[in-house]
Amino acid sequence: MKMNDYINDFTNHLTEAMEIGDTSNLKKSDKKFNNILICGLGGSGIGGTIINDIISSKANIPILATKDYSIPNFVDENTLVIASSYSGNTEETIYALEKCQNRNTEICIITSGGKLKTIAEENHYNHIIIPGGHPPRAMFGYAFTELFYVLNHYGIIDNSFKSDFTNSISLLNSEKEDIQDKAMELAKKMYQKTPVIYVAQGFEGVAVRFRQQINENSKMLCWHHVVPEMNHNELLGWRTNVDDLAVVYFRNKSDFDRNQIRMDINRKVISKFTNNITEVWSKGDSQIENTLYHINLGDWVSWYLSEMNNVDAIEIDVINFLKGELSKV
Repeated sequence: MKMNDYINDFTNHLTEAMEIGDTSNLKKSDKKFNNILICGLGGSGIGGTIINDIISSKANIPILATKDYSIPNFVDENTLVIASSYSGNTEETIYALEKCQNRNTEICIITSGGKLKTIAEENHYNHIIIPGGHPPRAMFGYAFTELFYVLNHYGIIDNSFKSDFTNSISLLNSEKEDIQDKAMELAKKMYQKTPVIYVAQGFEGVAVRFRQQINENSKMLCWHHVVPEMNHNELLGWRTNVDDLAVVYFRNKSDFDRNQIRMDINRKVISKFTNNITEVWSKGDSQIENTLYHINLGDWVSWYLSEMNNVDAIEIDVINFLKGELSKV
């Protein structure tokens, strides 16, 4: 399969992921949790960042997504740990999980196999198995969806997310042609440019996902920042070294009204240095719908750019080289 085949199947991934979640057999826990730690990196870890954006304002306990070998000192027996690694062999996630095991945390694993699957089975941890053998970033829809099912199982969130996912699937299917057309227009503006991605607070995970897809699929560098934080630093950077940049705002009607005003003013400031500015407004009535709309559109942009750049969107030779060198140490 090519990367565009995976992107085209995104709503099918979400549908199957919901079926897997609905039929998962997770054991109950009597523990009272004080916090949640989601361990994962890259295409597997981005789901933790995004779900934190979505539910942190609703959850009664703090949620942290970690992308490292280490774990925070607060982790203890009253921490819910979700280890997400598509391959099941992500080195950093396995290291972090071992430290969590030593602190007697409640552990749930999302993976397609590998060492994590073995750890889950040997220790009788709750786990959800998703389809394997594909590029992790292309299977985002599975791992991301299962995070909601895990948090619902442990009583952190209610099951209203299910209707939001169902509505998202309908939205993306009905908007498919329009999303692809908009993605192609944006890709043309970003071609041979360095993308600069801006979002409002609450959607940083969307910007990170888009940046990762541009890096991995399109083989391009880019950066992102968040409003209002960027107003206190990066906005001043729009003076020098501003050639060959393509600015993208991912916007939502749900963005906080003061941030909406800030983004409008930002555009006025930045337009003095470039006219290559695009605003992409999400569709949908919930943050989950808005998020999945932006992700699907951004994934299509990364594919079109890979074609324009004449690169293989799936190829990750440099990352494989890095892993190979690490395995020698």
